[in-house]
Amino acid sequence: MPKLAIIVLLISLLSGCSNNNWRTASREPAGIAPNPAIQKQAVIEVYAADAFSWRGWFAVHTWIAVKQQDAADYTVYEVVGWRVKSGLPALRQYQTTTPDRYWYGAKPEKVLSIQGDQAARLIPQMISAIDRYPWADQYTLFPGPNSNTFPAWVGLQVPELGLVMPFNAIGSGYAD
Repeated sequence: MPKLAIIVLLISLLSGCSNNNWRTASREPAGIAPNPAIQKQAVIEVYAADAFSWRGWFAVHTWIAVKQQDAADYTVYEVVGWRVKSGLPALRQYQTTTPDRYWYGAKPEKVLSIQGDQAARLIPQMISAIDRYPWADQYTLFPGPNSNTFPAWVGLQVPELGLVMPFNAIGSGYAD
């Protein structure tokens, strides 16, 4: 009977995962990022959200957003594995006013938030580190490099960030 109970529990957990269709999963803003129309100071934010589908029970996806002083939007940097399968770099960047969008149905949480003069001073160092990211064209779910390796590596290059990755940021140790 214990084996049956374990099987039922596993099936319940896996079937209870967030949206299994990435096309219809929420990508709405979570409302936790400073609004660039109001917040004129520089901003650095690192977010984590449960990974898509069943992976979310074990791991998170992390990304970086920076906003220069007086900028109208954020630049978001993240590593996405399916881009490599399409012949694109894993590391991508884009501009948005909402860097805190749900990660395919999973609400993000702030891992790090720095604003004002300290953010303005650190952003150029971060961008320099991002430009040197050694695995920009690679993605391996485990042990890395993956979406969690990227912010961890940037944090190692810019120790003043004080970035502490979540315990379930699988792949963040690959950067060490």
